[in-house]
Amino acid sequence: MEILNKLKNFDAYPKIKDDFYDRTRSGGLITVISSVIILLLFISEIRLYFYSATETKLIVDTSRGERLRVNFDITFPHLACSIVSVDTVDVSGEQHYDITHDIVKTRIDHTGKVIGSRQDGVGAPKIERPLQRHGGRLEHGESYCGSCFGAEKSDDHCCNSCEEVQEAYRSRGWALTNQDLIDQCKREGFVRKIKEETGEGCNIKGFLEVSKVAGNFHFACGKSFHHPNLVVPEILDLQLGSFNISHSINHLSFGKEFPGVVNPLDGARWKEPGLSGIYQYFIKVVPTIYRDIRGRKIHSNQFSVTEHYRDGNVFPRSPAGIYFYYDFSPIKVIFTEEDKSLLHFLTSVCAIIGGVFTVAGILDSFVYHGQRAIKKKQELGKYR
Repeated sequence: MEILNKLKNFDAYPKIKDDFYDRTRSGGLITVISSVIILLLFISEIRLYFYSATETKLIVDTSRGERLRVNFDITFPHLACSIVSVDTVDVSGEQHYDITHDIVKTRIDHTGKVIGSRQDGVGAPKIERPLQRHGGRLEHGESYCGSCFGAEKSDDHCCNSCEEVQEAYRSRGWALTNQDLIDQCKREGFVRKIKEETGEGCNIKGFLEVSKVAGNFHFACGKSFHHPNLVVPEILDLQLGSFNISHSINHLSFGKEFPGVVNPLDGARWKEPGLSGIYQYFIKVVPTIYRDIRGRKIHSNQFSVTEHYRDGNVFPRSPAGIYFYYDFSPIKVIFTEEDKSLLHFLTSVCAIIGGVFTVAGILDSFVYHGQRAIKKKQELGKYR
């Protein structure tokens, strides 16, 4: 018992009897306000504890040989699907033209509504017997050797498809301005298809995989011919006049989505002031790694962008369309989710409660003694 009684000497919180308490309205008001502040700060601390914070780190990007995935969803309200081609070119010399795999083109009308799918007949349109190179029609039992329409390289040179006629004209440097006159093209129905889609729009959605080097991908008007270092479009003579490249970018990203990512071109819309111009986006891609609380990594990219419009009449001329020129930043960003420990949470809660009550006590003491001093001066004034 003696030891227990000696513990009283270590009591840092001596008690005062209720008879000596002097409760005031100002003290009650300060207590209520401080309690509300403590509650709000406690709720804020709870949210910080349950929602992880993200730490950012910058390092030099030393990765090599990777591929870049480009996700896009772009709508052209005034361009038919059959005249828009998707092409990619990079500084290493890798080139891909009129890409169709992993891309979906949806025909839309002038109001933006999806046009129902049309079921075509099997095979080429019904026309006369195929035209032979010698000028006559294909006879029964005769092997087919289509005319190149003056672009033959030799006497036995055959052009059995519209594409082969185009290639023959390209090799001679000639322009093929009216495909309606080409037998092969009429049979393949390419011109008919374009004419049927006149006045329609197109939504192009899908993804590309390109090498991780500087380059560009573009949505050009007209089927493209290509040389190793040159792109020459075949602008079809279909009484379209010029191309309106007004467009809206519903989505554009590089790599996988991750929490907090911002794609600056999502929802961007642009209306062309003229016709057959070139709209250019210059993109700086920043490699990014996102590591969540469980340690899982998401390898992706962020990007910044600037824009420029060039009139189609300015030389040198390029195919009308929209061009995305991309380059890579040498810096890689690493986002890491971090959880606050329970010990850190308890320390913060104690600091909030103790700090607010301490400040509230100082304020209450100042108000209380100030009121008493004013009251004493008032009493002294009455006796004079």
